[in-house]
Amino acid sequence: MSLSALIAGVPALALSSSVGSDGIDARRLQAAPYNLTGRKIAIGQVEIGRPSQFGIDKIAVENSTVRVARVFELDGPAIADESIDGHAANVASVMISQDKTFKGVAPNAVLYSDAIGTLTEFIGQNEECLASQHIALQNSGDVRAMNFSFGEPLGRDPRPRASLDGNALLTQCIDWSSRVHKLLYVVAGNQGRGGIPIPTDNFNGINVAYSRRMNGRFVRLDRANLTSEPPASATPGPEVESNVGARRSINLVAPGRDIEMFDPDGQRNVSSGTSFAAPHVVATIALLQEFGDRQFRAGAPRWSLDYREPLVMKSVLLNAADKIQDPGDGSLLGMSRTLLDEGGKDWLQSDAYSSQNIPLHTELGTGHLNAFRAYEQLEGGQWQPGDAIPEKGWSYSSLATAGSAEDYIFEQPLKGGSYLNATLSWERIVELNSTDEYFDVGESFRGQPISNLDLYLLPADTDDINNSVWSSVSTEDSLEHIFIPIPETGRYKLRVIQKQTTLQEAQPYSLAWWAQTAD
Repeated sequence: MSLSALIAGVPALALSSSVGSDGIDARRLQAAPYNLTGRKIAIGQVEIGRPSQFGIDKIAVENSTVRVARVFELDGPAIADESIDGHAANVASVMISQDKTFKGVAPNAVLYSDAIGTLTEFIGQNEECLASQHIALQNSGDVRAMNFSFGEPLGRDPRPRASLDGNALLTQCIDWSSRVHKLLYVVAGNQGRGGIPIPTDNFNGINVAYSRRMNGRFVRLDRANLTSEPPASATPGPEVESNVGARRSINLVAPGRDIEMFDPDGQRNVSSGTSFAAPHVVATIALLQEFGDRQFRAGAPRWSLDYREPLVMKSVLLNAADKIQDPGDGSLLGMSRTLLDEGGKDWLQSDAYSSQNIPLHTELGTGHLNAFRAYEQLEGGQWQPGDAIPEKGWSYSSLATAGSAEDYIFEQPLKGGSYLNATLSWERIVELNSTDEYFDVGESFRGQPISNLDLYLLPADTDDINNSVWSSVSTEDSLEHIFIPIPETGRYKLRVIQKQTTLQEAQPYSLAWWAQTAD
């Protein structure tokens, strides 16, 4: 999904810029006192091709700055000198490049890369699912995130009248694998004239659009993105490449314009696209997971292995995204930029801001990836329903029945006029139709009806949701999001309600929040 062409006249420090304070601000986490580089964290990559690896491929450079842990072809070892791909190498370099000038987001992460091979009538969603499962099972099954910088055309989907309804085999595979293998899938959003929308109709992953620079900073959505409701003229043919219903397809924005990367032979290349935005997110997850492991080993308070849950990572990343630049008083939660959509408008001018039924901006999702703010969000620690919660933190819990609810009461009064940001996410349950726990080519999945959870901001002294300050009550998605100013200084609480479910077991969810207290 890239617009891959060598572009002249590009700023020389493109990758450094996207990883630094003008981009996702991950450089700060790589440096002291944080020293987060993704060390010992396994991440994955599935593409048409793969990066080269020294000792297997003739083109590979000894002592390469992009060192992939292992490379594969479908569910077996890589074939020497076959399926080597510049696009896959470029994507890998965004994540793990150790070049001193063009250092990737998580240079010490352990990357496993799988090539599915050229798409033919014999290679498609079955093989893509098989490769995804193969990567998920690497490192003794401990792979924390997966990068998808490719996709499938609707025209290749074998279903009659195929649509983006979440039921393509590859989409169901991603939602199944995310829950079963406990890794977060990050998918490059559709772009250009479209044509590669599957699996952007997933529920359990993160879909990424890409930003470009204005005055040196990544602050505006690039016009090449094909957003949640693309104009009909953008896509050739009869297919409409937007999700069925009102569910939006973009969750997050990350840098993707004029990114300098490395080819399989070690030469530098500049390219643009959502393909290169997605790996910024995957590698940020590696940084956060390294921090989480460190906290767990140290026995930190308010910490358990729940930080490894894909839902927790999803809520943390989306809630820490930049929307509107903080004026310096903390009222906008330390956000570092004002992100603009294709038309030059910001989040406050969107229907997502004004409507309680719409959790995501159609082009911007919840905002722009900010790795340092995501670290701060995660550092806030794990809190349980019923706890007196601080101004920022996260929770991983579950609701058993329709109508059940859990409250999170802020310990301190929130400051009137400041903003509150809260993100609730839960899983779509997809089950594998198989005699064992492993997917094989030719098998299928069965998706359960999606539970409907709602999120409310209430005064602390009321239990009546009719008195809520604001809410996020979409019926279309597995995500709710609130970004709203606090009307007056006082005590408040967040309430999670399971409005509807058909599941026999409890529905897990993750909640992340960030506010400003009055003290």
